[in-house]
Amino acid sequence: MYLVKVTDFLKMEGVPDPHHVLRQKELLHQWQPGMFVIFISHQWLGAKSCDPNGKQLLVLRQALEAFIDGTMKVEVDLMKTFGAPLEGASYEQVADGYLFLDWFAIPQITARTDGVNDDATRSDAARAVQSIPAYVENCDLFLALVPELVHTDTKNACNYATWLSRGWCRAELWCRVLSNRKDTRLIVIFSAKEALFISPMDWQRNLISDGMFTVESDREVVAKLGEMALTGKIQSLLRWGCLDDYRFYLSLQQKLLDQTKQTSDLPGFLKHFKFPSMEAAVKDQSGMTGMLCAILSSDVEILETLVQQNANVNARVTGLRHLGYSDTVTLLMVALYSGQDLQMVSKLMTLKADPNLACISDSGSIITTSWLVCRPDYVQVLLEYRADFNTSNALVGVVGNGSVETVQALLEARCDPMNVPANGFGPMISTGFFGRGNHHACDNMKLLLAARGDANERAEPKGQLYWDCLKAQICVKLHGLDKCGVYQRQLASLPGATALSIAAVMGDKALVQLLLEHNAEHIKNERGDSPEDLARAGGHTDLLPILSTFAV
Repeated sequence: MYLVKVTDFLKMEGVPDPHHVLRQKELLHQWQPGMFVIFISHQWLGAKSCDPNGKQLLVLRQALEAFIDGTMKVEVDLMKTFGAPLEGASYEQVADGYLFLDWFAIPQITARTDGVNDDATRSDAARAVQSIPAYVENCDLFLALVPELVHTDTKNACNYATWLSRGWCRAELWCRVLSNRKDTRLIVIFSAKEALFISPMDWQRNLISDGMFTVESDREVVAKLGEMALTGKIQSLLRWGCLDDYRFYLSLQQKLLDQTKQTSDLPGFLKHFKFPSMEAAVKDQSGMTGMLCAILSSDVEILETLVQQNANVNARVTGLRHLGYSDTVTLLMVALYSGQDLQMVSKLMTLKADPNLACISDSGSIITTSWLVCRPDYVQVLLEYRADFNTSNALVGVVGNGSVETVQALLEARCDPMNVPANGFGPMISTGFFGRGNHHACDNMKLLLAARGDANERAEPKGQLYWDCLKAQICVKLHGLDKCGVYQRQLASLPGATALSIAAVMGDKALVQLLLEHNAEHIKNERGDSPEDLARAGGHTDLLPILSTFAV
């Protein structure tokens, strides 16, 4: 396992040298126990070089320097999924740490196509590629490097959404999340000024089996690595006695591995998920209950049996925040959010699950069932059972995370893109705010604009959201827009912001271009920040030429 010292990396400039050059310069070090190692996952920006212009690794150097001098902290998401930020000790260790980056670490690496390196199963390069899960396991920090850049050969955008689409990147992500380390959090570097923890749903929804591979034959091999990682995680959780996490991963196993669904009889179900009795499966009120195990494993027969034994089909979830499910979400919400098959959703409805229940997130926002619809066929089923998509402002939740087909289904159900909920945060704003990891976000905005959505609609936060924005604005007033945390900057920018301002503060280049092409104006928010100010404060300097070109 070859590594580069962080101190040596920070001295590098321009186009990065490959493995054999670094080895000649004696800048490579073999892994030893006790080293603080940082794994860098990234999307290549060229066919023959990982970073032909040196722009991607420049962002990494700037981010590492910001970690070391304390000017940038990794922030907890708004749902407070991961608890406290990293302690200072982790940042202090970065300065004396080592980097694992494929371009530096793997010898003889070349542009890969079918037929190339087929004879290399015995080579150092092939063994290194196959050892990536072990490399991830030995790393103390995992950074996904995803600044908004352009591939030099294809001219396609490379960003967080495209990183999530790549099969090998998904495999590295899975290996981190499913490792047996105490801290399996993953940090996403969006810019030199923005680092956030990844959302649990961003890996659960991105299967290795349907990722994009440059070499198609890699798919089966890499999927096998994912299967081994998940199986190992489940076995370890059982040994450690982490029953809730064990049941969670076990119930999702077939879905995550894209395997044929298998059902079981009641005794088999109870044994499989380690429930001592039917009563325990029905009466457990927190963690991975019997109902949750049935839903996430898509076992409609067992679900019906549990309800017949008086299990509550409208029960609220607790204790699974670290797995991506906020306290007080309903079982139906879990089914929709996790993308269960239509049969499961239909069964919940026939068993009297209420499609109009809502919950309050940890951030104080009201979340309705309809916000979590992620498939178009869900819309028709919920409509049949009188789900209210308009009053609940379903578009607000769906445009950022859902597919084009789902948004189209909601528009056909007469959802209005200009219908703003009580907190003053409408669909035009939420598309950019929540859509950075969704490759459908730009097309979803096109649908809203075609449905008479106003590109210049301004956010007017109210209720709890207003107070959150006010607290963030006080912080910005004291420390400056570019010195505050990511979420503070975003919330402080929200009052009076348009969709263009939100796209700018999030660094979404495609969305910025689309809005400008649809006559979005350079309107300042209530603080007086222009879209250019917000892009600059977030480190998204690539947006400045575009914004200035369209400025009037």
